[in-house]
Amino acid sequence: MTRYVVDAGVVLRMAEEGVVVGAEHELLAPTLVRSQTLSLLHQAVHRGDLTEAEGRSRLAAVNGVLQRSRLLGDAVLRRTAWDVATRLGWASTEDAEYVALTRLQGDALVTLDADLARRAADEVRVDPYDDLTR
Repeated sequence: MTRYVVDAGVVLRMAEEGVVVGAEHELLAPTLVRSQTLSLLHQAVHRGDLTEAEGRSRLAAVNGVLQRSRLLGDAVLRRTAWDVATRLGWASTEDAEYVALTRLQGDALVTLDADLARRAADEVRVDPYDDLTR
């Protein structure tokens, strides 16, 4: 079984595409993914990229993806994220939570954020989105 740590962008894309991950994979994410996906969807509605109804429908799909995922946010994860952010010189710990969770419990990080993928590559294995459906 491959344990993939997924970020908010991946969760949103999975929800949009109706992707269901097979039993041979497990999805993990830090608890902050809930707030990040909610905020990104609301921003899309606010910009006019999605209608209110589309945004709410997508939010329901996001909730479905998150229900099939293990969300983690314990003290060990937070402390490790702090250490990762400090060591890498990152001001924010948000991206560091994904890297920390991958180091602690995941096999690979899956992100659509090219910058995060590049910055995380020296710390953890980064796999492409398409690996989720294989």
